[in-house]
Amino acid sequence: MLTVRGARVAAMCAGLLALSLTATACGQEAVGGSRYKSHDNKGGTIGIAMPTKSSERWIADGKNMAKQFRQAGYKTDLQYGEDDVRSQVAQLENMIAKGHKLLVIAPINGSALTDVLKRAHDANIPVISYDRLILGTKNVDFYATFDNFKVGVLQAQYIVDRLGLPKGRKGPFNIELFAGSSDDNNTRYFFNGAMSVFKPYLERKELIVRSGQTKMNQLTTDKWSGSAAQDRMEDLLNKAYSNRDVDAVLSPYDGMSIGILSALKGVGYGTKSKPYPIVTGQDAELASVKSILRGQQTQTIYKDTRKLAKATVQMADAELTGGTPEVNDRKSYHNGQRTVPTFLLNPVSIDKSNTQILVDQGYYTASQLK
Repeated sequence: MLTVRGARVAAMCAGLLALSLTATACGQEAVGGSRYKSHDNKGGTIGIAMPTKSSERWIADGKNMAKQFRQAGYKTDLQYGEDDVRSQVAQLENMIAKGHKLLVIAPINGSALTDVLKRAHDANIPVISYDRLILGTKNVDFYATFDNFKVGVLQAQYIVDRLGLPKGRKGPFNIELFAGSSDDNNTRYFFNGAMSVFKPYLERKELIVRSGQTKMNQLTTDKWSGSAAQDRMEDLLNKAYSNRDVDAVLSPYDGMSIGILSALKGVGYGTKSKPYPIVTGQDAELASVKSILRGQQTQTIYKDTRKLAKATVQMADAELTGGTPEVNDRKSYHNGQRTVPTFLLNPVSIDKSNTQILVDQGYYTASQLK
């Protein structure tokens, strides 16, 4: 039996439904408006799901985000899936059950979260895909990342510039190519960016891949594993370089670069008579920056995770408090179900000549790089 107040609320709902067929229930906004605008969200808990602690980069991402969300007035629940998809799904299910206000997810497998994100959507919990794009679902609201195609461009351009190809050196130079994990959507962007630079030099045979392995599905490295990269590099050296030297190696990630360098050292590279080839990387991890300073790894890509965390926190806060999240790309990142509004940051190429940038910007201290 309805109270007088209940009858008035019911009548109000009926009136609103009659005025707008796009409204799904009394108290919800029409299609096109945010489902999440509520002053009650401020101070709530943000769920942060990171893929692994095996990379110092992801540890820094998690800490930076948790710190900045707390500074913005939110509580945080930071979890690491340790590269196990089932663990990450279970962590997200727990966050949803606890009523967290928003989820920030760097997926272990971008295609494995469809069901759990449907539950987040049904619970009116917005989702921000962090650094790696979540695939195959409409239930991802925003994406915060670096320009990953440009990462590949910077790595490849560094190689051809160091080899002198744009200035007329003809080579041919021997190069081997590595790609990231097949279940990470960024792998495709990194690889395509690099190949956009390499293509003319490969066609003119100024760059030669002695192994013949140039397709991305031949080059992927499960879980971005340094040991897997080392094993593959050892195999390539044994089969294709018994009487030749490799001049450059495209490595998309610092952890893999360390493994590649170990394989190269194992067959005699790293001496005055046989110096290391050009070896790229990504994430400016401390071990790799030190390797660059020692003349081993040649280059890395600096992605200031503090800035990515800041962009993510600002995006989340705007979404939860009635603002408009800032995005600067609404066209490039289609996840198979929708084009996800994206905020892109610019990566920076680092080699021995400009590691001081990392100190000047407070990413590392001078004593850390000694």
